[in-house]
Amino acid sequence: MMKVNTSSRVEVSVAGAVACIQLKNPPLNIIDIPMMEELVVGLRGVEARDDVAAIVLKGSERAFSAGVDIPAHLPKSIDEMLRKFHHVIAAIVSSSKITIAEVRGACLGGGAELAMVCDFVYTTRDASWGFPEIKLGCYPPVAAIGLAALVGQKRAAELILTGRQISGDEAMAIGLATGAANSDGLSELVQDSVARVIELSPVALRIAKKACYAWDAVRFEQELSRVEDIYLNELMKTEDAQEGVRAWMEKRTPRWSGR
Repeated sequence: MMKVNTSSRVEVSVAGAVACIQLKNPPLNIIDIPMMEELVVGLRGVEARDDVAAIVLKGSERAFSAGVDIPAHLPKSIDEMLRKFHHVIAAIVSSSKITIAEVRGACLGGGAELAMVCDFVYTTRDASWGFPEIKLGCYPPVAAIGLAALVGQKRAAELILTGRQISGDEAMAIGLATGAANSDGLSELVQDSVARVIELSPVALRIAKKACYAWDAVRFEQELSRVEDIYLNELMKTEDAQEGVRAWMEKRTPRWSGR
């Protein structure tokens, strides 16, 4: 395996036709703005390589990612955060490679959004999945437009509107994950999938991928623009959205005003 790039929060390596992009921001792989920037660079670098057919995104034993940096939701950085995180999502959605998420531990909020837009998702049975943004007075923009295509409208609404966490087993059962295994069997499950993919025609995979998705890169970008506008110009102007972030930072229960 050859390391292509190691930055402060992301490591990119290539072995044969497979690239691995590993999140490295311990302990919980929180996705802050520097990680977003590094992910885009890593994804674009791998995308430009004709010798790569598949990309595996992974975190650590403790966490794939527990989500986007909450202080980045403050008014001074929210515009930049949303824009840069959605650049990461767009890079995955528009990739011509087969993208595979290997999920262990916490997979929450933006981390769950990062995993869900991959082509295949393999998770440990005891991983913790969820979209807890509503508990902060916010909502997950990527899940708002893409989750229903994976798990159905009613399940998507419940997960987004309650912030309920689910196990890797339940994530697989509802269609959020492709497969689930015990921790010691997950890597083998991922490698089996990778082996099947790299035997196939890269051009056929690229065209089939383009044809079979409920969303495509262009429509996804358009929908992201719509939910970003709602997020920035409606949600983030409410007192409750700002209270939710402040309460988390001050380690207290939010005091909702309904405004």
